[in-house]
Amino acid sequence: MAKVVQPKDTTRAMAYEFWIKVPNPMVTFFKTLDVTNLIKVSKRKHMKFNMLLDYCIGKAAVGVKEFYILPVGEKLIQYDTIAVNTIVKNIDGEVSSCDILYVENLEEYNKQYLKYTSQVSESCQDRDLSDNSMVIGTSAIIDTEIDGAVGMNSGIFNNPFIIWGRYKKKWFRYYLTLSFQFHHTQMDGAHAGRFLANLQKEINGLK
Repeated sequence: MAKVVQPKDTTRAMAYEFWIKVPNPMVTFFKTLDVTNLIKVSKRKHMKFNMLLDYCIGKAAVGVKEFYILPVGEKLIQYDTIAVNTIVKNIDGEVSSCDILYVENLEEYNKQYLKYTSQVSESCQDRDLSDNSMVIGTSAIIDTEIDGAVGMNSGIFNNPFIIWGRYKKKWFRYYLTLSFQFHHTQMDGAHAGRFLANLQKEINGLK
């Protein structure tokens, strides 16, 4: 469920006044994560690496309340649920967008991921949950190693967005550099930092 809320009734009232009308309200952080455990779980459970990372992103986000409020145009929208978007290669050789609702149970999340990414790939039709869930965008550039990427400020799409490339091996550990872009009305740097710390914690703790 999504509803319009008054900025003055939220903890983002001052941020709304400062950032809602500035030309570029987007902030990007870069972070290198140790994803060794994700690779181990992926191999042991025969689950996709990107699915596991999306799951950890959702789990890390639900612990930061600022993720539940998003500026849409000049309105603040409050959501009850969070979804993680993934980009899917479709049967036409192009890409389509697929939103997956975050649920705490990993097996259930994996079922959703496999079902809906397959449907999107075959139908070439995007799956959009943005009317009911706050969607975290992701883009995996797995064909190359990148140090990070900065998303665009469209003035329309204000959702948080995460981009990563291929992970790197150093000795016996695996590392992944990603960029995390967010709208300053939605959260401050401290909230973004807490999310990224949560993300590393969830990756390390995944069983």
